[in-house]
Amino acid sequence: MQPALHRDLADELWTADQTATPVAPLTDRHPDLDIQDAYAIQTINIERRTAAGQRVVGRKVGLTSRPMQAMLGVDEPDFGVLTDAMVVEDGDLIPIARLVQPRVEAELAFVMERDLAGPGVTAANALTAIAGALPAVEIVDSRVADWKIKLVDTVADNASSGLLVLGGRMRRVEELDLRLLGVAVSRHGELIHTGAGAAALGNPARCVAWLANKLGSFGAELRAGDVVLPGAVHAMEPVRPGDVFRAEFAHLGAVTVRFSNGGSAA
Repeated sequence: MQPALHRDLADELWTADQTATPVAPLTDRHPDLDIQDAYAIQTINIERRTAAGQRVVGRKVGLTSRPMQAMLGVDEPDFGVLTDAMVVEDGDLIPIARLVQPRVEAELAFVMERDLAGPGVTAANALTAIAGALPAVEIVDSRVADWKIKLVDTVADNASSGLLVLGGRMRRVEELDLRLLGVAVSRHGELIHTGAGAAALGNPARCVAWLANKLGSFGAELRAGDVVLPGAVHAMEPVRPGDVFRAEFAHLGAVTVRFSNGGSAA
């Protein structure tokens, strides 16, 4: 019956995403679900996306900060899958009604120059496989009501992925000190958050290494051209209708995220 349960819960999350109506936490109703179950549920909905014509363009790594890991009682990150339908151009207006309960996180986005497969990948290996870094904002979203998530809930929900906004300027990673690379995030011109790369496992390159090794355990790998989000460097910020966020990164430039006042992008 377990595969049937996986399918039923994947259907729930899929419907929640399509209707922007959250569901009760999976772990409240099925406390025996484990991380393997969660990734199985995630995979069902990613396969549904690709069957509908979406293309996988990369991965996101979540829970890379110690405070987030402590909050969920875990000691390692998780990952989700990014598709082309999740990518929004810098500055484009996002209809807020297409999302359930969005929050924004500024973070780097890496673009892979070559394939990278675990096990045994180190941060140094990851750095040599990355083409460069872009400024980015991830719009995280949860199909689980009130963000009352445990690890299994967020993994099943594609690591609470929503949308991704990429800036237009990429720099080689050897030109950057990823640990010290800072960002300032503003809403309507008012500074609300700051952060630096070291907040993501001490160095964002470690997040890419972790991801390659984790994917290796599933028989998968990072491919040249993939986008990798290594994790946020500040607290998630809830989104309000009409919000405009700007994330300004040292050495990389800025990226802007705009939300509509209601259901229409007009």
